[in-house]
Amino acid sequence: MTTLADFPITKKWPAQHPDRLQLYSLPTPNGVKVSIMLEETGLPYEPHLVNFETNDQLSPEFLSLNPNNKIPAILDPNGPGGQPLALFESGAILIYLAEKTGQFLPADPAARYETLQWLMFQMGGIGPMFGQLGFFHKFAGKDYEDKRPRDRYVAETKRLLKVLDQRLEGRDWIMGRDYTIADIATFGWVRNLVGFYEAGELVGIQDFPNVTRVLAAFVARPAVAKGLNIPKRI
Repeated sequence: MTTLADFPITKKWPAQHPDRLQLYSLPTPNGVKVSIMLEETGLPYEPHLVNFETNDQLSPEFLSLNPNNKIPAILDPNGPGGQPLALFESGAILIYLAEKTGQFLPADPAARYETLQWLMFQMGGIGPMFGQLGFFHKFAGKDYEDKRPRDRYVAETKRLLKVLDQRLEGRDWIMGRDYTIADIATFGWVRNLVGFYEAGELVGIQDFPNVTRVLAAFVARPAVAKGLNIPKRI
C-alpha cells in the first residue's frame, strides 16, 4: 500500500504528522487560498514552507509533486479510496477540499456550477491580471519608461473589479448569503491588490464599494486571519 514515505517530496519536507494532509506553500494570494480553506474546514494538516528565496520550488523533490514549480500543492494521505493523493493548482485543491469535507461548495447542481464559474473567473482573470498589475506597479516593471503595459493592466483590473462589484450588489458574498470557495479564491487577491501591491489608489478601489465591503467581511473571519500567515515565513 502506498504511503507518504513513497513520495520524494517527503524527503525534503519530512512529515511530522503523516496522518495529516501535507501542505507545501507560501503565504501568497494563491498559497493562502488553501491554508484559509483548511482553517475554515477544520481538516488536520501540516504546513511546509516552500521558500522561493532558496528556490525550493525548483528542487527535484518539489517538482516531483508539481512539475509546474508553483505553489500551493498538497499531499493527502487519506485521498480517494484511502490512498494518498498528490494535487497541485489552487483551484483544483479548493474543489477537492470542498468535496472531501462537504463544505463551501453548494450541493445543488446549479448552484455548484455557478460557484465554479466564479472560481474560474478568479483563476482566469483576477489572479493573472492583478498579478501583472503588481509587476508593473510595484516590482521591476515599475521602472519601464513606457507605461502602456501598466495602463493596460490597470484598465483590465478596473474592469474585473466592476464585474465583481456588480455581482456583489445586494449580496453578502459572491453566491449570496453563503460563503464559498469562490470567495476564498477571490478576496485574498483583492486584499493583495490594495495591500501588498499598494495599488488601491491606482485602480480607484473606492469606486467599488461592494468589493471593499465584502473584503472587510472576509479579513474579519478568524480562519482567514490565521490562514493568511500560513506557512510562516522564515
